[in-house]
Amino acid sequence: MADIDKVKKLREVTGAGFKDCNLAIKESNGDLNKAVEILRVKGISKASKKMTRDAKEGVVAISGDEKKMSLIEVNCETDFVAKNDDFVNFVKELSEINNEKNSNIDELKKSKMKNDITVEDNLVALIAKIGEKITIGKTKTISSSSSTNYRYLHTVVKDNLAKLAVIVSIETKDNSEIVKTFGKQLSMHIAASNPLALKSDQIEKTIIDKEQELVTEELKNSGKPEDIAKKISLGKMNKFKEENALLTQAWVMEPKKKVQDILKELAIEDLKIKEFSRIKIGE
Repeated sequence: MADIDKVKKLREVTGAGFKDCNLAIKESNGDLNKAVEILRVKGISKASKKMTRDAKEGVVAISGDEKKMSLIEVNCETDFVAKNDDFVNFVKELSEINNEKNSNIDELKKSKMKNDITVEDNLVALIAKIGEKITIGKTKTISSSSSTNYRYLHTVVKDNLAKLAVIVSIETKDNSEIVKTFGKQLSMHIAASNPLALKSDQIEKTIIDKEQELVTEELKNSGKPEDIAKKISLGKMNKFKEENALLTQAWVMEPKKKVQDILKELAIEDLKIKEFSRIKIGE
C-alpha cells in the first residue's frame, strides 16, 4: 500500500487531519497499527488540554428493559456536538455497556467496545477527533425482579438519547392498563416536578441543612420576634419537604391532588413506588 493510501486509511480509522496522519505514517515507517498508537498518544495530549473547559451540554441515554434499566449522562461543550453522529454512536454503545455493568463507572471505563478498545481510550480518541471536552456524568441502574420500570424521555435528540430522562420502578402484581398508564404518567410527573426523594424523611440531610440555613438567614433580616420567626421557619421547612418529596407533591395531571392521593384512588392494595431516577443535562 502506498503511503498516500495509508494516510487515507489512517484518516478513515482515526478521523485525524491529513497532516497529522501523514506525520504519523512517516514516524511509524508505514506501520498502520503503530501510526494509530502514535495518534492516540498525541490525542491524549490534545485531550488533556480540553479537560479544563466546561462541558454543560450533552445527552442522557436509557438502556435496558422493564426489569433492569439504566441511565447514563454524557457531557460535551456544545449542543452541536451532542447531535454529532460519532458522539451519538459512542453514547448509544456506552449506554448498553453501562446497563451490563450496573452503572459501575470503574468497570465501565475498563470495558471494551465493539472496536476492541476500552471505553476510556475510545473516549480519549473521541475528544481528540471532535475537539471538545467530553465526560461521563451521572449514572444509575434500577433493577428488580418484583417490580416494573417505566421511562420517560424529554427533548429527544435521537432514539434513546434525550436532554432529560426518567426511570421509575413500580411494584405490583397487577398488570392492567391502569397501572401501565399510571407508570407512564408518573415518569412524566417526575420529569416535570423533580422530586428529591420518595418521602420527605429520605431527602438528603445536606439539602435540608442548606435550606434551613437559607430560611434562617432570610428571617434574621425580617425583624420578626424570635418565637414568630421559629414558627415561620418550621412552616417553610415543612412546605419545602412536602414540595420536594414525590408522594406529597401536587400531581401534575391534577394539581389539587397529591401523588399519594392518586395512589389511594387507584385502590390497588399491593401497588408501591419503589424508586426512581431523574437525570437532566446541566443540572
